[in-house]
Amino acid sequence: MKKRAKVNGKIIVGLTENVGLLSTNGNRKEVMAKIDTGATKSSIDIGLATKLKLGPVIKSKMVKSAHGNKLRPVIEAEILIAGKKMKTEFTLVDRSHMKYTVLVGVSLLKHGFLVNPSKK
Repeated sequence: MKKRAKVNGKIIVGLTENVGLLSTNGNRKEVMAKIDTGATKSSIDIGLATKLKLGPVIKSKMVKSAHGNKLRPVIEAEILIAGKKMKTEFTLVDRSHMKYTVLVGVSLLKHGFLVNPSKK
């Protein structure tokens, strides 16, 4: 695993990051995720979550997006991002038509990450 740059103890991430999603049976799926400082919550494609057997749904959350307000199911899952493994909440949404099946929001980033938009 490569050494990650840090500033004041916070790990530097770019606008996209390769992340590992850990399924309940211990399998890990690597995907490219979009880092979005404008999103409060993280989200995952509902098809990917089903395939990985992530869940169960623990609650529902009203989410504001460019497409309006929607009630979305929320799951808790483990993610490996920039060498740091953590359990966090993801809203479930159909992201199959989007370039990235996982979106990482501020609720995860506030736990020790800084975003450098010029980082590749």
